[in-house]
Amino acid sequence: MFVGTASDVGKSVITAGFCRIFRQDGYTPAPFKAQNMSLNSYATPDGLEIGRAQAVQAEAAGVPAHTDMNPVLLKPTSDQRAQLVLHGKPAGSQSAWEYFMEKDKYALFEEVKQSFNRLAGRYNPIVMEGAGSISELNLRSRDITNMRIALHAGAAVYLIADIDRGGIFGSVYGTIALLPPEEKTLIKGIIINKFRGDIRLFDDGRKQLESLTGVPVTGVLPYYHDIHIEEEDSVAGSLKHRQRMAGRINIAVVLLRHMSNFTDFNALEKDERVHIFYTDNPAEIIAADIIIIPGSKNTISDLVAIKNNGTAGAITEAYKRNKVVIGICGGYQMMGEEIADPFGVEGPAGSIPGLGLLPVTTVLTREKTTQQRHFRYRGQEKICEGYEIHMGETTARQPAPLNELTNGSTDGYFLHARCWGTYLHGILDNDTIISDLLSQCDKSAVVKAFDYKKFKEEQYNKLATHIREHLDISAVYKALEL
Repeated sequence: MFVGTASDVGKSVITAGFCRIFRQDGYTPAPFKAQNMSLNSYATPDGLEIGRAQAVQAEAAGVPAHTDMNPVLLKPTSDQRAQLVLHGKPAGSQSAWEYFMEKDKYALFEEVKQSFNRLAGRYNPIVMEGAGSISELNLRSRDITNMRIALHAGAAVYLIADIDRGGIFGSVYGTIALLPPEEKTLIKGIIINKFRGDIRLFDDGRKQLESLTGVPVTGVLPYYHDIHIEEEDSVAGSLKHRQRMAGRINIAVVLLRHMSNFTDFNALEKDERVHIFYTDNPAEIIAADIIIIPGSKNTISDLVAIKNNGTAGAITEAYKRNKVVIGICGGYQMMGEEIADPFGVEGPAGSIPGLGLLPVTTVLTREKTTQQRHFRYRGQEKICEGYEIHMGETTARQPAPLNELTNGSTDGYFLHARCWGTYLHGILDNDTIISDLLSQCDKSAVVKAFDYKKFKEEQYNKLATHIREHLDISAVYKALEL
């Protein structure tokens, strides 16, 4: 199990790296995170929902994603409320107070343990990931994600600390010092992550940490710039470069407050033909070659927001200027004529006019659609892949589907090559669709098409090599044997 001194210290990526290492060494690993909080989710092969990070880790392990890998998913709908997804299905909405202050979460923890037990019966080893810090004393009795599940699993636990933040000695020593004895005995090693510079400069620090804590430093991972693994959280989205880039196709992803599944754009970010940026600045949107409206966990609220801040007007103006405008999931719903919420799924019951770019209307429903899909894009022969995660049904005045699903149904609306919408997340992971999209802009012909699947496999292998070079892998295997 990989746990942290804080959030964003690298737990998800290191977990993915070990999934790949164990797979390379002939084992059948699988990832596990008891509870995840993220707007990035994924539809499993059996049509259920888990956190995207565990889907990435399963991909690194070479196994199908399953809800037992992430039995509890919290999807924030506002600053204080979140949808609870249990075993891949919505189980209601709760405030942070209701969720975290509910006794010791005995019933939920029982569900988590059962998921782990089932997973451990099918795979070996289980590569577990913690959440945030393991020393949040005020939440310890209600924690189902960190040391409580580690004790149940009898896990060999490795504590990860981000040296790039500073304060490494205080964070590591304090984290371990605050653990009760039965939890301290599970800590088998310390991993120092994101080290910049000459690692030899930390030799003394390594010895001091081991002396202070009584726990060996399993290794020091250097900061890297050339390995690309999907990020779990969308915090970095607003920090991406916004300025246009000459010689590239400039793609503006509309920055929404409740943006979900930003991993839809990972393939584009690695494509040499493209410069992609995230913005809610009207001037930047109008200047872009392609505008993409992404998914949202609260579509109506985000639609109101972009109307109020001028973003919606910029999108329609860009469309009038013959720019490419497409929408994915919630973005597709926004592009229509109306979104109705008769059951109060996202808030008070009612309806709101859309952007009016597509002749479709959407009704939000109580039931969530979560399905992996295989489809043909615009009548082409090649079978593409994607997945649906949405609460809503969209109908058109005159059918003009974008995609034909292999089960005989259809998806999306195709107005013309420069304006369409779809419910399919991951649609832009398919090279034929990206090439068709970029062909609407003259700059795309100079660089060859990009194979995203091959790229991801290369990144998992590079990550595994990076970890092997800088961590004592033999010590990890010895801890597992014990």
